[in-house]
Amino acid sequence: MKLILSAAALVGAVAHLAVAQVAVLHLQVIEGEGAVNAAGSHNTRPLTVEVTDETGRPVEGASVTFHLPEEGPGGTFGNGLRTDVTVTDARGRANLHSMLLNRTPGRFAIRIVASKEQARAGMVSFQYVAEPKAGTAPATSSKSGPSLLHGPLKWVVLGALAAGAGTAGVLLAGRSGSAVVPAPAPTSTQPAPATITIGSPSLSVGKP
Repeated sequence: MKLILSAAALVGAVAHLAVAQVAVLHLQVIEGEGAVNAAGSHNTRPLTVEVTDETGRPVEGASVTFHLPEEGPGGTFGNGLRTDVTVTDARGRANLHSMLLNRTPGRFAIRIVASKEQARAGMVSFQYVAEPKAGTAPATSSKSGPSLLHGPLKWVVLGALAAGAGTAGVLLAGRSGSAVVPAPAPTSTQPAPATITIGSPSLSVGKP
């Protein structure tokens, strides 16, 4: 009878061990999903995952591996590699604390795998490398100088000295916003000097 009970206990223990080895793990991201990272930055914001069993209880001591893409948007972890491994704590959580982002903008996937004995679970978490901010060139004016019609000058002097006349030009008052028309140069109106001609004297003598 004792032998039979011992055999039954042994079978139960083996069955329990088999169940424990094929237990299902559940993996989920607690913090860091969808994070947007500056291009070329050193991100120290943690990516936190939680590992639980089929009953929802946290799994301590599970190994969690993080993988970054080999090309495109992404980067490297604090160890300088694209793969890092950590272990869950008593709450079933594992943290990834350091990541150096490259300068390729876009979305990238972090593959995460959790394992404990024979149980495994995997998922993909997405983050982003932001577009670099382009510098804005300062605005420049296309005007080369003040306009005669709309400039800030209140008075505009137009005209020139008349050639050989010594006459000053005409000063025009041209207010801002008004068209300025140059005045014609003055012309001389002096009459030509009169000419007097004296002919030869004539003398006539009649007969007596």
